[in-house]
Amino acid sequence: MTDISVIAKLIEPEAKALGFDLVRVAMFGGKSDPTLQVMAERPDTRQLDLTDCEALSRRISEVLDEADPIEEAYRLEVSSPGIDRPLTRLKDYTDWQGYEARIRLAEPLEGRKQFDATLSGIEGDTVLIYAERVGEVSIPFGQIASAKLLLTDALIKATAPLSTEGADTISQEG
Repeated sequence: MTDISVIAKLIEPEAKALGFDLVRVAMFGGKSDPTLQVMAERPDTRQLDLTDCEALSRRISEVLDEADPIEEAYRLEVSSPGIDRPLTRLKDYTDWQGYEARIRLAEPLEGRKQFDATLSGIEGDTVLIYAERVGEVSIPFGQIASAKLLLTDALIKATAPLSTEGADTISQEG
């Protein structure tokens, strides 16, 4: 079985060398179609463009070919986290404070395993959220199985692309 933490340790210095932060490293597709997904971002823009993805892909490929940490053949997918990005690091909950997210827990908390809530930040290793029907909830970061931002008008506005190069038309509505 592939050890993602080993792969992330190989990839992270390559991302940093290019000025990127690693957001997520994951394996998908099982034995039939294994895909190594690498998400990264520029710290100042929270985005990557196609040229950035190509540069990171080349660097990662060289390191992974040499270290050979994945036994079977696989596909490498390098991308920006996207607008409804996963929240994988504790700092993500502060960076995206005020936005809505879907948080799934490993074990139930207050009788629930999922919260659709507004991010309120962090206190130490605890994520703070506000859920409409529940109120304020404190979730230990280690209990979060997965989390991602929810696509809302506020999020779309906040993450508008810095460059519109390649776009046929850009519509700016109210």
